[in-house]
Amino acid sequence: MGMMAERYSRGRWDLSDLIPARSGEGMEEVFDRLEGALIALEERCDDLSEGISAGPFREILNLVERTSYIARQLNGYAILWFSEDTSDQDALAFRERVERTLADARNRTLFFEIWWKGLNGDVASRLLQASGGLRYYLESLRRFAPYTLSESEERVINVKNVTGVEGMVTLYEMITNRFTFELELDGEVKTLTRSELMAYVRDPSPDRREAAYRALFDVFSKEGGLLGQIYKYVVSDWFRENVELRGISSPMAVRNLRNDIPDDVVEILLESCRKNASLYQRFFRLKAKLLGLDRLRRYDIYAPLQEARKEYPFEEGADLVFSSLKRFSPELSELAERVLAEDHLDSLPRPGKDTGAFCFGVVPDKTPWVLVNYNNRAADVATLAHELGHAIHAMMAKDHSVLTFHSSLPLAETASNFSEILLIRLLLSEEGDPAVRRYLLAKFIDDSYVSIIRQAYFVLFEREVHSLVNGEGATTDRLAELYMENLREQFADSVELSEEFKWEWTMIPHLYTTPFYCYAYAFGLLLVLSLYRAYETEGEEFVPRYLRVLSYGGSKAPIEILEEAKIDVRDPSFWQGGFDVIAAMIDEIAELV
Repeated sequence: MGMMAERYSRGRWDLSDLIPARSGEGMEEVFDRLEGALIALEERCDDLSEGISAGPFREILNLVERTSYIARQLNGYAILWFSEDTSDQDALAFRERVERTLADARNRTLFFEIWWKGLNGDVASRLLQASGGLRYYLESLRRFAPYTLSESEERVINVKNVTGVEGMVTLYEMITNRFTFELELDGEVKTLTRSELMAYVRDPSPDRREAAYRALFDVFSKEGGLLGQIYKYVVSDWFRENVELRGISSPMAVRNLRNDIPDDVVEILLESCRKNASLYQRFFRLKAKLLGLDRLRRYDIYAPLQEARKEYPFEEGADLVFSSLKRFSPELSELAERVLAEDHLDSLPRPGKDTGAFCFGVVPDKTPWVLVNYNNRAADVATLAHELGHAIHAMMAKDHSVLTFHSSLPLAETASNFSEILLIRLLLSEEGDPAVRRYLLAKFIDDSYVSIIRQAYFVLFEREVHSLVNGEGATTDRLAELYMENLREQFADSVELSEEFKWEWTMIPHLYTTPFYCYAYAFGLLLVLSLYRAYETEGEEFVPRYLRVLSYGGSKAPIEILEEAKIDVRDPSFWQGGFDVIAAMIDEIAELV
């Protein structure tokens, strides 16, 4: 292995590339530029008519782009600063200011969207021909035309969301990110952040795994009533606005519409996941046998099959990620390294910091910012590969507009999952010890369970909750019971469930922040397993085709991008093909026993 990452170490990111100064003239200048762009766009309002010619229309589109760029610059800075330390009052105050500013900006620019959505088809068709790289952005706006309210109603929703549902979600984040957990280790009680605690759910010791989960739920169960009530408000708001007011057919159809994925495709995906839950149940029974247990407990499903290597220092973990990417495409490795070289990675765990992991491609001409909590575990290396994959995807699409470089959610997981597979394949290619190979394969299947079955069942749970809460109504305790029923179907008799897991749903931020998001993970990994099979068959010829998929970003409908890559997502056998890859890995583990 090379020493490519030798100069990198765990640390905090630098946001000055996005906005040079956190306060003073530098920051105020950005707010002033937004105001100037808004005024310039508002001054063109009277030019919008059915007879507008291509030139003036493109000028107005340029102003829409400009306001969007500055708005995303401010929003990105607010989110990234707040993620550094969710207890930082200055960061929270800035985020609140940005949210108010952007709600006002949305209201002041609504006239363009309302006008565009209301145009008759012939006029819209003529102007689309002059829209250049913004064609798909404009087509996406038209997709929402039947569900758009009057301008005054849209203004009210924008204003109320800031102090309404968005405020509730901010409270959820503040409450959960400040949680600390007491864990007894070797006779000493340690106070840990959530990311530090979760390292122990993959510990070789059954007692430590159980203790970690009990410490986790000791906190979340005590706050279950509060967190559950916040969730019910989010669920109710989602339904009232999108189904009752806008007329979208169902709560989940809202997400499908935003993703530009047909409802029937999502149903085929979810049913494939439901059908293949038995595949993972088979794996959990095999894993119990390998661990010398009659049956896995829910505490044990991520247990390593052998004494896991204790440490992957950050320098070595980064080097592994870069090397696995370089074997596939040197270009991708160079893009990933740019994130670290420009200090756009925050990898150091600390109290108050967002406990998860994410990549934020704020604007196309800036290298994305990546947040992970690197605790020197094998899982942290995989997470680093995953999030740097997201960054690669954004950088591959950097030549598109700020309005079209982000891919839709289901395709957004393509590069991240592919990067993880490249990492595991590198490790397997260099490993001859059957026990270690078995460990690596099992680790990948563990992670695929998290990305596919676990996420699909979150969505199945959401679907029931949204129906129940917005129908007859439900207490938080009833939602907890519903979640346990969901887990029983997911695991059948392969895993022993303990009662505290009924509160697990209160720990899942996506359920609060982005309803029905989670099927994108299952979509993404199953898609990538299919793509990787093609790579194994085609070799180097596959690489340009894959890079082309990434380079589209969000400039084209996801179904069209996949059709170009010869993928039919309406064919159940396509999804089954991804599960067949997992089945082959389970077979290999069984043969290595």
